[in-house]
Amino acid sequence: MKVVVVGGGASGMMCAVLLAQNGAEVTLIEKNEKLGKKLFITGKGRCNLTNDCDLADFFENIVTNSKFMTSALYGFSPKDTMNFFEDKGVRLKVERGNRVFPQSDKSSDIIKCFEKALKDYSVEVKLNTCVKSVLVDQNGAYGVNINTGERILADKVVIATGGISYQSTGSTGDGYRWAKSLGHNIIEPRPALVPILVKEQYGLQGLSLKNVSASVKRDNKTIFSQFGEMLFTHTGVSGPIILSLSSLINKHYFCGKFDGKYYLCVDLKPALSDEILQNRLIREFTQRSNTELKNVLSALMPKSLVGVVIKQSGLNERQAVNSITKEQREKLAQTIKNLTFTIVGLENINAGIITSGGVDCKQINPKDMMSKLVKNLYFIGEVLDIDALTGGFNLQLAFSTAHQMSKSAMN
Repeated sequence: MKVVVVGGGASGMMCAVLLAQNGAEVTLIEKNEKLGKKLFITGKGRCNLTNDCDLADFFENIVTNSKFMTSALYGFSPKDTMNFFEDKGVRLKVERGNRVFPQSDKSSDIIKCFEKALKDYSVEVKLNTCVKSVLVDQNGAYGVNINTGERILADKVVIATGGISYQSTGSTGDGYRWAKSLGHNIIEPRPALVPILVKEQYGLQGLSLKNVSASVKRDNKTIFSQFGEMLFTHTGVSGPIILSLSSLINKHYFCGKFDGKYYLCVDLKPALSDEILQNRLIREFTQRSNTELKNVLSALMPKSLVGVVIKQSGLNERQAVNSITKEQREKLAQTIKNLTFTIVGLENINAGIITSGGVDCKQINPKDMMSKLVKNLYFIGEVLDIDALTGGFNLQLAFSTAHQMSKSAMN
């Protein structure tokens, strides 16, 4: 059986290896000069390749089309991914949050593992090769046209071209165009795992906060909440919990900006109840009764945040704490637990770690990843309308869909 896999990223390389391992004659086509260009930069170059949690927890971290992934994840779980790489000589480690990395902290080791496996199983790899179109007749897909004018014929065609985030790595939406030309519906691509833009700019860029809780609210109701680390940028906020929040809220993202009614609220002291925080303020105010408010608060938070908290509290930073009323102290505590920023949008899609949206999963069979519209045409990985939170979940989706396709193709 001959198979053409288009796209030399995570899902494409995994699919090509698994197919060839089981006896298929595979051609892997990549338009870049090397394989795994986006994989190289994932996890800040360390490659968080999966998450070693149980599947119930894993499904909780899938944002879009979790049910579609049921068969694929049970067929190729995080444990299977770990076993795949370890069996091929890559030593792994599990870090905080069950995140799995190569022991070396080098994404290049994962790419080298794939390259060796592709060579060992005699996969023909065509680099610097652009696919112009998918060949289809009444019997389904039967190959591709490439930029040299050559036709590469095959029994099955797999599209693994990714989304449109990080376009410098080659993710330019080719798969969407081919899918649409063949009658598939494309769910509007939107940025996922991307910084959030806020209206209020306080000159906090570069400030990193740990062990805080960030919530997205509308009409004073919390929609989503995350605990962990965040970072202020020159246009808004980023960091692990912000990226996760962006994926959770991107379905509310319209016409490039929000409607001004969504707010990001940061609890600077999530470990302290309102009562305990009030008592802490009373104690600090009592011990330093003649001290200006700004100097007292610097013991409770980063100095660069003090002015922001005081401003949102409506107090005077030069005010001596012994003159602060109970109502003012309560307002101050409320602000510390609820520092508020107006969300105006998300960074553009090219800044997203992944793309939300893509080929409509309703038109793809989850049992084998084959199109319901075109026989012998398959879609795997990020080109599909699937996405998850940070922590290795998205690469696992790529690997699981690749396995699902390869397993069914060889039956």
